[in-house]
Amino acid sequence: MKEQELNRLKNMLEIEDKLYSEGYNFVCGVDEAGRGPLCGPVVAAAVILPKDEYIEGVNDSKKLTEKKREKLYDDIMMKAVAASIGISDVDVIEKVNILNATKLAMKQAIEKLSIKPDYVLIDGNQMIDINIKAETVVSGDAKSLSIAAASIIAKVTRDRMLIEFDKKYPEYGFAKHKGYGTKSHIEAIQKYGLTDIHRPSFCKKFVK
Repeated sequence: MKEQELNRLKNMLEIEDKLYSEGYNFVCGVDEAGRGPLCGPVVAAAVILPKDEYIEGVNDSKKLTEKKREKLYDDIMMKAVAASIGISDVDVIEKVNILNATKLAMKQAIEKLSIKPDYVLIDGNQMIDINIKAETVVSGDAKSLSIAAASIIAKVTRDRMLIEFDKKYPEYGFAKHKGYGTKSHIEAIQKYGLTDIHRPSFCKKFVK
């Protein structure tokens, strides 16, 4: 590993290292994918990274190519102390709204971890209801390696789901835009209507 990359990873572990020095052993990063799209679930991931090993290339998922995310997904799942996902589907999103659905997915991801964390780092500024010490980190996927790892797991998991949905609904192009409101996606909605994975509350202005 090049020195520049090692230094970048060390900088992204400052929050975790401070917590380790305070006596915490299992620091969990939590992030989500899919708050903004017009369809599909919101997916959250929770990841506890090893204290003594760096996973080269881990970064905010938005800064990585799809190919790089796929490779890092495998690396993280292989090397993480624990990793899990939580999912809120369209029905949940429509029932409780996207913010609360995201919180539910995050809570589910944390509760599904094979090892209970003793501290949780949550991307964003919204605290979730858990009985574990936690803090929010705005732009956490660029500041915390644990949150960055969670962002990759959440993004790859959700993208794979949309690729599967694309097989069922090929006319919408889900594999390409992953459910986001691109011009081609909106045109497909206007031509073919909504599927059972679309979020009606997100699509009101596109359908008559």
